Amino acid sequence: METRLLPEILQQPDGPLAEEILRACVHCGFCNATCPTYQLLGDELDGPRGRIYQIKQLLEGGPATETTLTHLDRCLTCRNCETTCPSGVRYARLLDMGRRQLERRVRRPWFERLKREGLRRFLLTPALFNTTVRLASGLRAMLPDSLRRQLPKPGTDKSRPEQRHGRRMVLLEGCVQPALAPEINAATARVLDRLGISLVSVPQAGCCGAVSWHLGKEAEGLAAMRRNIDAWWSEIEAGVEAIVITASGCGVMVKEYGDCLAHDPEYADKAARVSALARDIAEVVAGEDISAWHHRESRHIAFHPPCTLQHGQRLVGVVEDILSRMGFELTPVQNAHLCCGSAGTYSLLQPEIAGRLRDDKLRNLRAGDPELIATANIGCQTHLAGGTSLPIVHWITLLDDWMAV
Repeated sequence: METRLLPEILQQPDGPLAEEILRACVHCGFCNATCPTYQLLGDELDGPRGRIYQIKQLLEGGPATETTLTHLDRCLTCRNCETTCPSGVRYARLLDMGRRQLERRVRRPWFERLKREGLRRFLLTPALFNTTVRLASGLRAMLPDSLRRQLPKPGTDKSRPEQRHGRRMVLLEGCVQPALAPEINAATARVLDRLGISLVSVPQAGCCGAVSWHLGKEAEGLAAMRRNIDAWWSEIEAGVEAIVITASGCGVMVKEYGDCLAHDPEYADKAARVSALARDIAEVVAGEDISAWHHRESRHIAFHPPCTLQHGQRLVGVVEDILSRMGFELTPVQNAHLCCGSAGTYSLLQPEIAGRLRDDKLRNLRAGDPELIATANIGCQTHLAGGTSLPIVHWITLLDDWMAV
């Protein structure tokens, strides 16, 4: 694709990369065939090819309008298009650049600014979020089923084994997951303990930075990344094997710290080291011998692979293989590559589209009549739970229960 990016854009740290990404796109349109929003809305401007063209116009000095903002906001950043693209276009990276340019040039309506600011502060202030979850849990009986199913389950086992192994890994606790599903990280610690690995929690680390980064708050997102790097650094120097992440959305972000901080002279090398150490829990378990815990008595389950796992981290089939090796029977799921509509804060900012995608996803997940649905990301887990009475769990909790038998 021919480009004429503005000189001031090319002089920015990511300017040459934006030009490289744009020139890689041949506008073949294969991406539209797997884009959830294009499939739903049928609008070229709500598909990757159309959004790339809008970003190109923006970076070439074209008008920045609320219409462009609307079409970029509707993107789930599911990266299905990247999996499909025969030219290797780094669409998500280009989208982040386009969104940041728009945030600088287009003033959102006051209620949109308030909603996005309030949402960000709510999710990134642990005291506020945790208190809200506790209060909601206390009022559980008065809440509608859809909300009650998204709250932490009563009687959750939060126990973790003592650190007793020579092999050590750092755990990213996450921002909302400890309040909404504390069983996930606890189960992870117990599973790895059985495999001879101790998990180290670093309380000084917080949100991975994805919430701010994808809402156009670049400086805030980078600050979160630097904070986490500083918090983990002493453990990294002490020789931990990996930084383990149980939420696949956070995993994508941490694996891209090296890219995000590549132009920071103080943090570039450290960020690259952190990204190299980042591992989804599925990668860790897949590399260990789990044959001793295989069960002949099977459970009939459906697995929903989050977009951040299959398209972001490219860990296609890894969890499914682990579950099959352990003796679980996986039901077939049509269109497993499509997004469920969670997409971080997307389900809160674009509820209509997210709801339609969730309904489609649940219809396909339930088609094989599973006894429960497993996934690998807290956002997908809570979003799906709001639409069905079928239990929705993180797959590592299944493994924990399976190993305990």
